[in-house]
Amino acid sequence: MTSTSALVVGGGIGGLATAIGLRRHGWQVTLLERAPSFRQLGSGITLAPNAVRALDALGLGAELRARGMAQGAAGLRLPSGRWLMRAKVEALEHRMGVPAFALHRADLHDLLIDALQGVDIRLGHTLTGMPGPDTVAFEGPDGPGTLTADLIVGADGIRSKLRRILFPAHPGPVYAGYVTWRGIVPADRTPAGMSRSITESWGRGRRFGVIPLGDGRVYWYATQSCPEGAGAGVTLAELADRYASWHRPIPELLAATPEDGMIRHDIHFLVTPLESYVSGRVALLGDAAHALTPDLGQGAAQALEDAVTLTAFLSSRSDVEEALVRYDRARRPRAQQVVRASAQVGRIIQLRNPVAAAVRDTLASLLPAGTYLNATVRTLDWHPPCPA
Repeated sequence: MTSTSALVVGGGIGGLATAIGLRRHGWQVTLLERAPSFRQLGSGITLAPNAVRALDALGLGAELRARGMAQGAAGLRLPSGRWLMRAKVEALEHRMGVPAFALHRADLHDLLIDALQGVDIRLGHTLTGMPGPDTVAFEGPDGPGTLTADLIVGADGIRSKLRRILFPAHPGPVYAGYVTWRGIVPADRTPAGMSRSITESWGRGRRFGVIPLGDGRVYWYATQSCPEGAGAGVTLAELADRYASWHRPIPELLAATPEDGMIRHDIHFLVTPLESYVSGRVALLGDAAHALTPDLGQGAAQALEDAVTLTAFLSSRSDVEEALVRYDRARRPRAQQVVRASAQVGRIIQLRNPVAAAVRDTLASLLPAGTYLNATVRTLDWHPPCPA
């Protein structure tokens, strides 16, 4: 390959995975991250089979499996505790051929960081502009500067500076209509008799998810439909009051969460699809290209798919722009379909009207578990491309 230098902007999951993939294909990679350090991120994450296949393609499958697979029951419940649907996590592995995982987001981040051998990592560097088609300007600890590369990858998140530069007319992310709170219960504070079931409970405009992690900790999330910003300032105690009447172990998990162990986000996504994920020798991926709601648990998975696809097409192509066209052609239709599907699922789950919510719950209780599994195939049954 005649073009060998790459600049990756953003040190999240997609950016780290891209840097790893490019480096393993012989590229000289520089990674810019605006944070002064790779800080520990405070929530959990689920990795569906498509994400696992992507990590396998990056050579990280063994390290992932050493951290423990998701196991046991999974299903949907009502606030009263009544089950709407039950299944086994292992059924997903049987269908897809690879397992699903539930782990702390920091563990996934550490796994990726440990694989960055040979990457020039520059922390505390904030992108400020693009003075040329192959050059970025930045502000770093030692002042302003510029970098030039044969390939530039924008993995700089939902508020992507590179996306605004490349597509200034795009309206950017919009509010999805709900807020989410997330927390981790330490292993030594997990409620006694806690089952290993992965559950999501549906109320009216609210839901609560419980995901046991392999190391004894428990990851939980709660949502509420409300105007943008309305959930700001809600304390852990106030959130516990809102879910006090919901089934066990929800109240116990909130009571066991450390005071500083909760994070909150208004959910935004790119409802308007980008016309392209590339421009010249610049490619966008992850949230920068297709930020989606968390309703299908596919944010990290789609970023990993992007990274693996991009680096596969760049592994044996001397023409970077041609490889990026192939990347855009492969990724944009799929990723944008997942964005639409995730938003649609979120609108259904977050229904506030009592009649509509009752119809939703009834339909959910009538569908066999196999029907839910079949509905996931289009999203989860992804395989890495073969380098050309």
